[in-house]
Amino acid sequence: MTRLDRTDTSTQPDHATASSGGTVISTPPAGSTSAPSPASASSVATPAESSPRATPTLALTSAATAVALMTYTAPMVTLPDTAAALHTSVSAQAWLLNGTPLGLAALLLVAGSLADDYGRRRIFLAGTVALGVTTALGALAGSTWLFTLTRIAQGAASAAILASSLGLIVHAFPTPRGRLHATGVWGAFVSGGIAVGPLLAGAIAGWNWRMAYAVLGAAALVVALLGTRALTESRAPRGGRPDLAGALTFGLALVSLVAALTLGRDGWLRAPVGLLLAAFLVLMAVFVAVERRTRTPMIDLGLLRHRRFLASSAGGLFMGLAVIGLFSFLPALLQRTLGLSAMDTAWLFLLWSGLSFTVALQARRLAGRVSHRHQLALGFALHAAGVLTMLGAVGAGSWARLLPGFVISGVGSGLLNAALPLLAVESVPATRAAMGSGAQQTFRYIGSCAGVALTIALVTSTGGPARGADIAIVVSAGLAALAAASVLVLRDRA
Repeated sequence: MTRLDRTDTSTQPDHATASSGGTVISTPPAGSTSAPSPASASSVATPAESSPRATPTLALTSAATAVALMTYTAPMVTLPDTAAALHTSVSAQAWLLNGTPLGLAALLLVAGSLADDYGRRRIFLAGTVALGVTTALGALAGSTWLFTLTRIAQGAASAAILASSLGLIVHAFPTPRGRLHATGVWGAFVSGGIAVGPLLAGAIAGWNWRMAYAVLGAAALVVALLGTRALTESRAPRGGRPDLAGALTFGLALVSLVAALTLGRDGWLRAPVGLLLAAFLVLMAVFVAVERRTRTPMIDLGLLRHRRFLASSAGGLFMGLAVIGLFSFLPALLQRTLGLSAMDTAWLFLLWSGLSFTVALQARRLAGRVSHRHQLALGFALHAAGVLTMLGAVGAGSWARLLPGFVISGVGSGLLNAALPLLAVESVPATRAAMGSGAQQTFRYIGSCAGVALTIALVTSTGGPARGADIAIVVSAGLAALAAASVLVLRDRA
């Protein structure tokens, strides 16, 4: 496992400091008799760095995360209008939804590793500026492929934000109690972004769907401007050269996988799908070989032997497959089958995402009573139960029959969004928090790409949208039940 005694240039606000040779070295408080932890004992900071300001750090990272998720979810309610404006065929509409998760999946782990090694604040600000620019460019796209390319770029920028945010939070909240509170708030803003994104897009879509992206781009740039003054730098340099070979092979492998999953809905036995899957396997083999040989690997492969890390990764993967995959395409399906407007759909989904936000914000009260593993299992079980109550609603043409499922699944989603971030940073050494976050979210967005492609394939190729929706719901519930069983099996060893 990654060593805990690597140097971390982050400062610890609750420790005294002593200057020696131009370097500020963290020392324990006077009168302390306990030995310092490896991470705090080796923490050093350059004179240019100062103690992190916890509240502004949490506020800005949460705001940027919310904007990133709003950008991600905006097409959910504007998909029919966007597809019509860009003349996108039904078979290509998966790309409009999967562009952002493709960029996220390909670069989250890379961004997390770079943030830890070269500066979390630096990567965060670069990602926020890039998100603002690429989102604004999405408003100008005139074709399906140009729009998809801007969505992939938005995903790459969001990867920098999401991976570095938790690293900044771990630096700003060094105590377990503070970290529990901060990751709970951050997880709630993940749900908040999912809630507000469709609502904002739906409100603006009545005028012009492109304006939603212009507004979100401007919001990202405002957060970047505020972050230049409010955030302090932190890093955990390990020495050696950057793992460029690992980053390149891993990124290309995930692009191949996501492209195969997206194209697979039109037939898994086609040559392009087979070639992309083969490329994924070859590139992953090369990535493993590279990581075993390099002195500063992007990810320590020894983490794969630790059950907490595996539980974090499995939780992220099934969150994408079972939850995000279904709820990403369901708004567009309801607009087509029930005749709902974009705004009506956004208000309906606010019930699910709003409950998710509220539950995630309050879930920290479960600390000490329910383990993260059991919280994940409960969240997946509630999602499974909730979506099963929605069976037959599309065929009956009744949006009211969806409400109980939205409530139950929303509570489950909130538990998942609260537990996953904390488990991600606790499954790796504190000095590698951004990498741990990037790893968990990489699996999350790989799962979402596969889930979206699977949902669209089931809905559009199984005897009509009503029957297809029911099959997609049953599959989502089954995957969630499998996820609950998996995280229960992956319990920590004594």
